[in-house]
Amino acid sequence: MSERPPMMTAAEVSAFLDREFPQIHIGGRCFHVEDIGPMSARMRMDYHERHVRPGGTLSGPSMMTLADLALYVAILGQIGPVGLAVTTNLAFNFLRKPAQRALVAECRILKLGKRLAVGDVEIRSQGDEAIVCHATGTYSIPG
Repeated sequence: MSERPPMMTAAEVSAFLDREFPQIHIGGRCFHVEDIGPMSARMRMDYHERHVRPGGTLSGPSMMTLADLALYVAILGQIGPVGLAVTTNLAFNFLRKPAQRALVAECRILKLGKRLAVGDVEIRSQGDEAIVCHATGTYSIPG
């Protein structure tokens, strides 16, 4: 698959999210678009007590949100500001307990068609090489 340059920068995607999905910042901004590359994106979720569940681990729903958002951001970076691209499937493997610090999601798009995009996301505790969560997902792109 040939890699084409992204249509949107990290700053442009961030501005789009701020404008179209301000609800992701309720309780304070914790999701940050760090990079958009060809068929890829990197996001960070800041550590906050609201993400901690009993047992001292970061919650699965927080990691799921980060993975879903990272895939959406990677797709937007490639196709432009399409607000109605929607998740059709997500699958998660929680591999180890994340540290109580920021999480970094590295997303790559495996297939980008006219109607569907498929990608995978690796989530790590910031500063650690071990993957704590691996996700795969499919998005439907409106025609």
